[in-house]
Amino acid sequence: MATPKNTICLWYDTDAEAAARFYAETFPDSTFGEVFRAPTDFPSGKAGNVLTVTFTVLGIPCLGLNGGPMFKHSEAFSFQIATDDQEETDRYWNAIVGNGGQASECGWCKDKWGISWQITPRVLTEALAVGGEEAKRAFAAMMTMSKIDVAAIEAARRG
Repeated sequence: MATPKNTICLWYDTDAEAAARFYAETFPDSTFGEVFRAPTDFPSGKAGNVLTVTFTVLGIPCLGLNGGPMFKHSEAFSFQIATDDQEETDRYWNAIVGNGGQASECGWCKDKWGISWQITPRVLTEALAVGGEEAKRAFAAMMTMSKIDVAAIEAARRG
């Protein structure tokens, strides 16, 4: 398989393979690719340890790097997943938070490896794109939520 021209590299302590397998099992159009082992010892591991793994998340090529504990993830990077309805929103949110992750505000959550996710129903982004009072109402409703409630956003859009 040819290496993509652009790949997102995500730094993990030692769990890149477990994270990549979880993403591939959780999201459609996601795959677990190849595992590359370190040919020699390196600062945070030994020869033969998993060094990198390739995977895709909803068609986005990624590389997981087991680089050790020195760098941590932050909300400065997140995957934003557009969902079509409450069922899809619940499925992804519950998979991430229910697998050792952490809920946050306004549709944000973190997986157990510290990667941030925005589980964002399309009804919310559509409301914000409309602008005006409808966007203000939808935004105000969102600001009170952890996981986004599609019915509440729809009601806010209607006023």
